Amino acid sequence: MSQASIALLLPGQGSQFVGMGKGLAQLEPEVKALYEEADDILGVPLSRICWDGPDDDLTRTENAQPAILLHSFAVWSMLPEEVRASATVAAGHSLGEFTAYLTSGALAFDDALRLVRRRGELMAASGRERPGTMAAVIGLDPSTVQAICDGVSAGTVVPANYNAPGQIVISGDVAAVERAAADSLEAGAKRALPLNVSGAFHSPLMETARDGLREALRGVEIGSPAFPVVANTSATQVTDGESARELLVRQLTSPVRWVECVGVMSELRPNLWLELGPGRVLSGLLRRIDRTQTAHAAADMQEIRDFAEALENG
Repeated sequence: MSQASIALLLPGQGSQFVGMGKGLAQLEPEVKALYEEADDILGVPLSRICWDGPDDDLTRTENAQPAILLHSFAVWSMLPEEVRASATVAAGHSLGEFTAYLTSGALAFDDALRLVRRRGELMAASGRERPGTMAAVIGLDPSTVQAICDGVSAGTVVPANYNAPGQIVISGDVAAVERAAADSLEAGAKRALPLNVSGAFHSPLMETARDGLREALRGVEIGSPAFPVVANTSATQVTDGESARELLVRQLTSPVRWVECVGVMSELRPNLWLELGPGRVLSGLLRRIDRTQTAHAAADMQEIRDFAEALENG
């Protein structure tokens, strides 16, 4: 086990589901206490929202973000110490980047929870102030999607998530995204799917949220992570708190370069990949990016035990 090298994948918004973390908390008093602590820190019944919904409450940006971070961190906390000690690199998709800094010890639990709650509030407010949307374009290369976005005159639209080869999410003003989606289909895209989101995330439309997030980040201590965190915005390994602080602000209006992030992680040659928390979105993206790699996903105690056993068996 001492030779193991684990790459952590931390999911972002959209992976939430009603009931997330409930079974884990019922089995583990430590997890139940963690959820109760989160309720106290935020002053909202986050545990009830996670476990019982309703779905409309859970999917609200200001609730979904701390809910996902909390579930991922609860799973991390339940991993055996020798497993956690084998983590050598982490990356999180959008919101998940905050979870990556939490698991690495760079952020304290209460600070991370408050930050993502505030981030969600700011992003939701930006969405109300300047309504926008997002769409997934399937089957085109990055340069083609960029050219299509550049050619739209109906407003702002940009590539927002480079999720996998042939899977790019665009983001911006509603009319501009609709025009770019139509143009993508004309250019040969297999599909252009509207996403059910409350704003144009990772686009210039989120600029009104930047000052608020910068102020929130200024008020917390960010230490050096115990292992490198690969940043969405730069696709580089971050090893100091000040770089993390600036990149987390830039991330609001910059694309998630997930394909490049996975490439940087792969350069460190991890033995195993582990997605922590709700869903298996990042496990699926890893497979699309690199067919030679497979990620384990852990969201409950059985999956935690299965992963520990896989690590033990090499």
